Amino acid sequence: MAIYAIGDIQGCFEPLQRLLNLIRFDPSHDQLWLAGDLVNRGPQSLEVLRWACDLGNRVTTVLGNHDLHLLARYYGSDRRSRGDTLDEVLAAPDCAELMWWLRQQPLVHHDEASGWCMVHAGLPPRWGPRKARRLAGEVEAILRSDQVEVFLAGMYGNKPDIWQKELQGIDRWRVIVNYLTRMRFIDVNGRLDLESKEGLDTAPPGFMPWFEAPDRKAESTRLIFGHWAALNGEVNLPNLFALDTGCVWGGQLTALRLDDQQRFSVAASPD
Repeated sequence: MAIYAIGDIQGCFEPLQRLLNLIRFDPSHDQLWLAGDLVNRGPQSLEVLRWACDLGNRVTTVLGNHDLHLLARYYGSDRRSRGDTLDEVLAAPDCAELMWWLRQQPLVHHDEASGWCMVHAGLPPRWGPRKARRLAGEVEAILRSDQVEVFLAGMYGNKPDIWQKELQGIDRWRVIVNYLTRMRFIDVNGRLDLESKEGLDTAPPGFMPWFEAPDRKAESTRLIFGHWAALNGEVNLPNLFALDTGCVWGGQLTALRLDDQQRFSVAASPD
């Protein structure tokens, strides 16, 4: 049995099928870990969701910011982002079933036995994987409850921009979500900058990539993340595996075999 982790698919179903052929994925033996953002921007979000849902326990998915945005739109948000390609999903006859499945997915997957952890954007430096898993569980419980509409309506926003254990309610849930699904740059205190979205050299004054912060609690954890396409999968730090290689922007879709950390990639276009 092999376990493969795959970066942000974002509705790129055709490259996904080529990548699965390349790694010779066998659902009767192998497992897939998906690093979030299954949907949006690409042309076949509905096909990706149906495929992942049909795999059952052969797939482990964490939620990304685009997945949460889809849920928000399903539950009544009128915040249509530029470049959204979600209308086909929202109009599908099985949309309710797919949204129920999406609500059951975690924000953090931590396999303590193997020492691997997967999250969409990363772990803030002051959180180890156990703390991140515990705080993620608070949001997951709300997503699966009858408070889901209230939470998703208040999910958007860049404040508060720093974790404080005294936070309550929507402010607490929002900052947890922002760390786990939107984070790129932080300062030494863990304060988020959510405006800068390009490469490492675009850090605002006083900010740094989250994984370069000193005394990172999860330094010894083998951590898989996506979200930051501008990294092109390159971090060059031990135990960190960036898997968003920008397929939806014309780059590549990448898988990592956990056993030996070998990478496999296919181009966005078959030509």
